[in-house]
Amino acid sequence: MSADAIQEGPPDLIEPARKIFAGPIAFLRSAPSLEHLPDATVPEIAFAGRSNVGKSSLLNALTNRGGLARTSNTPGRTQELNFFDVGEPLRFRLVDMPGYGFAKAPPQMVRKWRFLVNDFLRGRAVLKRALVLVDSRHGVKEVDREIFEMLDRAAVSYHLVLTKADKIKASDLAAVTRATEEEARKHPAAHPEIIATSSEGGLGIAELRAAVLGAIL
Repeated sequence: MSADAIQEGPPDLIEPARKIFAGPIAFLRSAPSLEHLPDATVPEIAFAGRSNVGKSSLLNALTNRGGLARTSNTPGRTQELNFFDVGEPLRFRLVDMPGYGFAKAPPQMVRKWRFLVNDFLRGRAVLKRALVLVDSRHGVKEVDREIFEMLDRAAVSYHLVLTKADKIKASDLAAVTRATEEEARKHPAAHPEIIATSSEGGLGIAELRAAVLGAIL
């Protein structure tokens, strides 16, 4: 697959997705445990990524709302599942999952994260896809492979999304994209298409919106 092809996305869904994301989007609740999950009544798309990958910034860019998801320079700040309602009437939900790979976190916090995320992934019937964010400056790390394998075991379809693509040269982006494609082919639940994004520059945002809509249809 060429570097140009990965940016195309489903073109027939780009405009419908833009309209949906331009409509009502609101924070619903935070769930520190499974008992606090909202009722599983609509499709859900989860966002995962290691700490400081730019997940909150990407969520804000995707929804075109600067303060929807909190951003922080402190790795591991988000330790709950955060749910956002999209559409009026309600069409689907976005789920901001706790960042992983925070090396300085206490072991007890890491264990809590693993139990919460693993149980959510395995037991959430309305979860249609996970978007796993990878920092394009660093590529896939071993800690990313751990979440890939967790998703593979849970049989949750996931899409790899490169973040901060504006922070590296085009040749380096092409190389990390090829390497990420190769990694995706090793995992049965991974989507073959890679989307490179920039929260600041807007690269890939329209395609990512279309991919979200396509996953719930």
